[in-house]
Amino acid sequence: MSERTINTAEPAPPTRRGALAAGRLGVGDVVFFVVSAAAPLTVVASAAPTSMRMGGIGAAGAMLVCAVVLILFALGFTAMSTHVRNTGAFYAYVSRGLGKPAGLGVSFVTIFAYAILTVCFYGFIGFFGELTFGGLFGIQLPWVVWSLIAAAIVALLGYRKIDVGAKVLGVLLTAEVAILLVLSVAVLVQGGPEPWSAAPFDPKEIFFAAGAGSLFVVGFGAYLGFEGTAIYAEEAKNPRRTVPIATYLAIGFLGVFYAFTFWMLTVAFGADGVIGIARGDAFETMVFAAGAEYLGDWAAVVMQVLIVTSFFACLLAFHNASSRYLYSLGRERLLPAALGRTHPKTKAPYVASGVMSVIAVAAILVAFLLGADPFLQFAIWTYATGVAGLVFAQAVAAVAVVGFFAKDRRGHSVWRVLVAPAIGAAGLITGFLLIAFNFEIVTTMTGPINWVLLAPTPLLFIVGIVIAMIIRRRDPARYAALAENLDDERAEA
Repeated sequence: MSERTINTAEPAPPTRRGALAAGRLGVGDVVFFVVSAAAPLTVVASAAPTSMRMGGIGAAGAMLVCAVVLILFALGFTAMSTHVRNTGAFYAYVSRGLGKPAGLGVSFVTIFAYAILTVCFYGFIGFFGELTFGGLFGIQLPWVVWSLIAAAIVALLGYRKIDVGAKVLGVLLTAEVAILLVLSVAVLVQGGPEPWSAAPFDPKEIFFAAGAGSLFVVGFGAYLGFEGTAIYAEEAKNPRRTVPIATYLAIGFLGVFYAFTFWMLTVAFGADGVIGIARGDAFETMVFAAGAEYLGDWAAVVMQVLIVTSFFACLLAFHNASSRYLYSLGRERLLPAALGRTHPKTKAPYVASGVMSVIAVAAILVAFLLGADPFLQFAIWTYATGVAGLVFAQAVAAVAVVGFFAKDRRGHSVWRVLVAPAIGAAGLITGFLLIAFNFEIVTTMTGPINWVLLAPTPLLFIVGIVIAMIIRRRDPARYAALAENLDDERAEA
């Protein structure tokens, strides 16, 4: 098996169509990137109280349901990864499953979603950086300074070998998971004010409670970036094995971890008490309050610091993913070909990474100069838009998996490549509709602004389809070459 895919499009100089460093990432490295992108500490600290506030006690169970939907999609997704290996991921999969126009459309949506999610995390890290370093260490600097510092570090790591970034994420991820597990054990050992309750996993609390739809808005958002396993396929050691294992481990770990830690909060405060706190004025401090009560004030301090590092880990993971999407379409010459260059020594997609850093710095400065609130406006608005786009792309990719295997299962079982991904597709489509029709829950705004923020997703999808059709009409040879370098089986030729 060749470690590089063969490009049958019009040849170009090597400096403009570099190859990523093959065989550099193991299963653990890829899992760290994907789980870090989900930012488990920030999900537990913010999504748990928010989802309980709006949807009730069934938040823990909803996390498991979302994990099951994504696992079903992942069964077909990873089967397809053994036949299509490309850092463009959704572009590659949808092109082969639903046709090149749909593939180009979903690629535009995905790149936009990843880029805007990368930008949003600069707002979060700036907000929490100002709060944490000012409150704990007396370092009084505006949020924009912390955002720019983060941008400089991410730019440096994006320029280096990808395994350097993986090691950084590994350390940060271990720390944030460890503190939550220590807290969970302390809660279980000491016990809470009420007997343990299974209500969070009761189907009526998950599917039929008032505001249950909001549980899935938050739930699907908590798994952002899980498909990143396929993005790193070209850089993985033995990708046929690494990608499926890393995907299952990432989703499985996140599902169990989220459900357990969300349920832990109901034990810490009681099933009735936790809802009272969630619907109170200080709901966002729920996890910190639990840390201080069950572990001591030191735990609340540690969590405040780890919130910042958690957002940084998330930021680095999304920056890497965004760079690779830009690189992929640059290599395909669907975006400027310079984006398809890799560094001659590190093999990192340094041009795409640099462009992503420039976009981020520009967004940070514009938000600061306009006086935007780093959390409520700069971060939340872009986050909501990115979540909608990425879940839409996941849904289209799920349908593409079924399309890819519909005529030829390529030796896979009907369950793995047709039934499971079809159920996953139905779940993801439902998830996107829930997000769209409950969008004000994420943005905290009402009125037409929500539809304005949602509009880029369908518009970019349509634009991509139209561009593909124009290429097909004006340059049939170029159109025929699109996505033809994505099949591993052809790479063996």
